[in-house]
Amino acid sequence: MDEAQLRSLTPSVLGILVRRGADFAAAEDAVQDALVEAVRVWPASPPRDPKGWLVTAAWRKFLDATRADAARRRREDRVDEEPAPGPAPAVDDTLQLYFLCAHPSLTPSSAVALTLRAVGGLTTRQIAHAYLVPEATMAQRISRAKRTVSDVRFDQPGDVATVLRVLYLVFNEGYSGDIDLAAEAIRLTRQLAAVIDHPEVAGLLALMLLHHARRASRTAPDGSLVPLAEQDRGRWDTGAISEGVRILQAALARDRLGEFQAQAAVAALHADAPTAEETDWVQIVEWYDELARLTDSPVVRLNRAVAVGEADGARAGLAELAALDESLPRYAAVAAYLHERDGDPATAARLYAEAARKAPNLAERDYLTRQAARLNADGPR
Repeated sequence: MDEAQLRSLTPSVLGILVRRGADFAAAEDAVQDALVEAVRVWPASPPRDPKGWLVTAAWRKFLDATRADAARRRREDRVDEEPAPGPAPAVDDTLQLYFLCAHPSLTPSSAVALTLRAVGGLTTRQIAHAYLVPEATMAQRISRAKRTVSDVRFDQPGDVATVLRVLYLVFNEGYSGDIDLAAEAIRLTRQLAAVIDHPEVAGLLALMLLHHARRASRTAPDGSLVPLAEQDRGRWDTGAISEGVRILQAALARDRLGEFQAQAAVAALHADAPTAEETDWVQIVEWYDELARLTDSPVVRLNRAVAVGEADGARAGLAELAALDESLPRYAAVAAYLHERDGDPATAARLYAEAARKAPNLAERDYLTRQAARLNADGPR
């Protein structure tokens, strides 16, 4: 077939491509490409159906061109969307996600679990380990939290008080557990304090800094727990303590006392004492009185019993303890300490052993077990 005969097939092939959905200009280009291909290959291998061959070749040329054009457009779009050269702006939405996860429909404990999973990126196993609960229990807790918020609008974030509670619990989990979330909680609370002028936000930041300042001295080189009275105060971070005290003083000056400010005041009194013996326990008792008024928390009253025992003697502390529920976490440990101070090592040893069985983590269990063993070794033979 000569070139003129090929050209005579062009209108028919072009019409078929247009009817198949190709726009006219693209179809025309595809047909021309197919004709060039025909001139190249037909002399050596002429087709039995020239028109069918041209239709097939032209349609393939059209599809190839369409795909290539689409790919080019995608590349151009990606180039247009790329940021300009230079440093990228730092955008951190973590705190905003905390507000969303601290939805009003969730309890604080559920909000913490959901936040650790959704924002912190921890696995359910890691969160369960931090909470010292079985993985299945934590999986159920997170699932319930997800179901709770599945039908609510996430443009209704939690209020500041809920977010503070979540940050406080996250800090505690990181501070006392094996998963170090304390520094991240401090970072986020700093961000919150920078945008919200509220004394309780400042109080929480001060509390975190004052506790975190003692972090390096809380454990011995072998990983064993070192109680506050025995810690090397030379290892405390004086810079963090100074900052925490300064922030706390500014918050207290606004005369809008809240739970976190009161807790920070207790921590500041511990940090201010050059030695454990010089701790102002009388003031600490007064701050625990404020905390009990603000929270009506049995845990606060348990801690207050310890402070009373230090300020007014172990017998007074035991009297305060007698009014509390024995099922409280660490009740047995407090009772053991006060009984030892009151000169009753046998009862103290028994209570230390009981407290060890109930300890929430391995370090605390080992410490309480050693205390019981020490008293038993010193007892009658």
